[in-house]
Amino acid sequence: MELTINDMTCAFTPGQTILDVAAAHGIFIPTLCRLPNCTPTGACRICVVEVWGARTLVASCAAPAAEGMIVHTDSDRVLRARRTILRLMLDSGNHDCLLCPAAGDCALQSLAYRYGVGTGAFERPRPRYRPETGNPFIVRDFSKCILCGRCVQACNEIQVNEAIDYGYRGAAAKIVAGCDTALSRSDCVFCGECLQVCPVGALSASDARSKPRLCETRPVRSTCAYCGVGCQVDLHVVGGRIAHVRGAEDGHNEGSLCVKGRFALDFASHPDRLKTPLVRRGGELVPASWDEALGLVAGRLAAIRDAHGPDSLGFLSSARCTNEENYLFQKLARRMGTNNVDHCARLCHAPTVTGLMQAFGSGAATNPMADIAHAEVILVTGSNTTETHPVFAARVKRAVRTGAKLVVVDPRAVGLTRHATLWLRQAPGTDIAWINGLMHVILREGLENREFIAARTEGFEALRDSLAAYTPERVQELTGIPAADLEEAARLYARAGTATILYCMGITQHACGTDTVQALASLAMLCGHVGRPGAGVNPLRGQNNVQGACDMGALPNVLPGYRRVDDDAARRHAEGLWGAELCGKPGLTATEMMAADRIRAMYVMGENPMVSDADVGHVRRKLESLEFLVVQDIFLTETARLADVVLSAASAAEKDGTFTNTDRRVQRVRAAVPCPGQALPDWRILNMLSERLGLGPGPDSPEAVMAEIAQAAPIYGGIDYRRIENEGLVWPCPDKGHPGTPILHRESFPRGRGRFVPVHPVPPAETPDEDYPLTLGTGRVLEHYHTGTMTRRSEGLNRIVPECFVEMNPADAARLGIVQGQRVRVASRRGEISVKAEVTGRVAEGHVFIPFHFAEAAANVLTNPALDPLARIPEFKACAVRVTPE
Repeated sequence: MELTINDMTCAFTPGQTILDVAAAHGIFIPTLCRLPNCTPTGACRICVVEVWGARTLVASCAAPAAEGMIVHTDSDRVLRARRTILRLMLDSGNHDCLLCPAAGDCALQSLAYRYGVGTGAFERPRPRYRPETGNPFIVRDFSKCILCGRCVQACNEIQVNEAIDYGYRGAAAKIVAGCDTALSRSDCVFCGECLQVCPVGALSASDARSKPRLCETRPVRSTCAYCGVGCQVDLHVVGGRIAHVRGAEDGHNEGSLCVKGRFALDFASHPDRLKTPLVRRGGELVPASWDEALGLVAGRLAAIRDAHGPDSLGFLSSARCTNEENYLFQKLARRMGTNNVDHCARLCHAPTVTGLMQAFGSGAATNPMADIAHAEVILVTGSNTTETHPVFAARVKRAVRTGAKLVVVDPRAVGLTRHATLWLRQAPGTDIAWINGLMHVILREGLENREFIAARTEGFEALRDSLAAYTPERVQELTGIPAADLEEAARLYARAGTATILYCMGITQHACGTDTVQALASLAMLCGHVGRPGAGVNPLRGQNNVQGACDMGALPNVLPGYRRVDDDAARRHAEGLWGAELCGKPGLTATEMMAADRIRAMYVMGENPMVSDADVGHVRRKLESLEFLVVQDIFLTETARLADVVLSAASAAEKDGTFTNTDRRVQRVRAAVPCPGQALPDWRILNMLSERLGLGPGPDSPEAVMAEIAQAAPIYGGIDYRRIENEGLVWPCPDKGHPGTPILHRESFPRGRGRFVPVHPVPPAETPDEDYPLTLGTGRVLEHYHTGTMTRRSEGLNRIVPECFVEMNPADAARLGIVQGQRVRVASRRGEISVKAEVTGRVAEGHVFIPFHFAEAAANVLTNPALDPLARIPEFKACAVRVTPE
């Protein structure tokens, strides 16, 4: 179809607006209220155009294009209207460009300059509302607001937080939070989406006046260093410091960030940063030169290896370091003769790798995050997605807004339960029972995908026979989920044309985590919901590079690219590449290293097991008993304080490399600011240490390391920095001509046929009793990350969540005589902590929840180190505790 704009014939497709058609043909029409992917409002009227035959000017952002339409975008009538609108906007508020933080990045200022419009045409009213400054992140200056509504759309249609909206009428109109309260007392989660889309200075960062304006900075594109979503960010730098962080609008996150990604990079310039190596002298850690520190590390590691054998050494790698650094770290360990190398995946998604590998032959997410838009049904379990993966959670909420059915299975009222079609509230540790119950109902009602089962799977008969006992009534007894709700969920999932499963550590952090993952894989295969857009099994990776650290071989049983250490061909390939003889016996896991007497020395890079591991008391005893401990980190963490040598490393903002997100997307990380003091990037430290150990020099740049990774790991074979300069690639990407593989298992599984594995419920290793009557689960909160090493050095985040707390059900609190905000002691068989009570219905009666970010009240003092027999992950999500008032 065609229309004419400014005497130019323009083709268009039905559904496009006049503005869309103009933009597609390079014709400029100004806008202030339009927000991509949101419902057009026509609120600002600055985009008006003249349409032949129309009595009035038309808002091009909202007017559908029509066949034969004749449009003029710059007629005299249009220009007069735009200038009048601009004058009204300028004179209706306090638009003082000399003092406004948005100057140079203000759409209103730019349009005023373009159309030659100034202030003073109309009488300026006195401001009706005072600026709001009572929160740590965003200033709301109502005198600058032009009521374009972009912030409202960003909050309600993009983030789907629904914290703000229009309020009042006429001259009193304003954007309100809740019932016209402050942001800090509303549902606002401070994602900053409104801040990024505001076209004027009505919204600004709380510290904007103390920093250079955006237009005075240099942007550096990088990848967020927090969760596994891997948001693309622009770090705006001036004078060697990060002044502003904005979401990259051309990244897969489409400009969105969370409160941590947007506002919590101030840790990079925190005065506590390690600026020099430290060595222990006279019981104290004191500054040292790099020569002294690395010489000591090389000498002691080599001496212990030579005296007690290579397996006396343990290496803990890091999901917060780059792919290149994890690759060099595991290479160093293996060239020293041991496979005792692991990282924090052992504490979060080891059951994913083990369970999905057995079911599918690959232990990674099957679909990209953007693919959620194609899912008719979304099953979320064991994932507090809105707090742990907020930007992805927004995609889930948008999918629900457009018709997807959401089933949430969680013992706690997480954020997504507000948006759920169905919430199944199971008792902690009973996940296998309800998954088996879903499959029982699907088979009973003949809803299984028989064609997929016959063509793509094996072991179906054994699975079918194993499910006979899991009637909805029995599952209700085992889990507390009403039988009717279980049946409804089974029908929703099985009857959907496309359905996806999303899960996280609520599923994996159990002594039966591997079995639970296998059950989820069986559920997906039973209905054929694998290998298609909108259909898959998708673990949500917790840390920024936990996927990449696994890919790089920072695991005791596999080399880079998941090639087994006991596979002779794989080992010979690595030996040829590295020029060293390698051990063919799988090493110890991280949890096994903490219990093994033979481990006499440990090298810890970017991990903090003194806060993150279960039963940290036994971790302390192990680390204190070592002959030698070296820790490489950006702060003096609780683990680093026990070290003999501390090596000062660079943060993600200070080095080049790549991270791999939960999509399997390999993305660039770029140095934006210099390292503090004498600190160095981890890859450079590892190369310097390798030379001192007599292992020769390593690749001389991260780019060169990636070239070696491409040789070592076939799934990365086609990835190089040139190809991912602007946009990441998704593995497997076997050669330079391959486009990457966003969706796995389209035609077949890596192991050939998908394998059904019958599994049965295993109760938690520790259950409540008279002495410890409550069940504890641990997890994260939105504002903090992992062991708090970075986020707890953010002043703004600490203002919102300053201390640890325990969530308790009102019935439990009343029975124990505990009131909101009271100090209580939480004790398990392993220790006790003092925290504040948060009395809330978010947790069920008999269940309590504690976040694990707070070293001074570490939840993992309490947790049970009982291990999954295959994945060797501790049971973080269920242990027995008691709570008593202080």
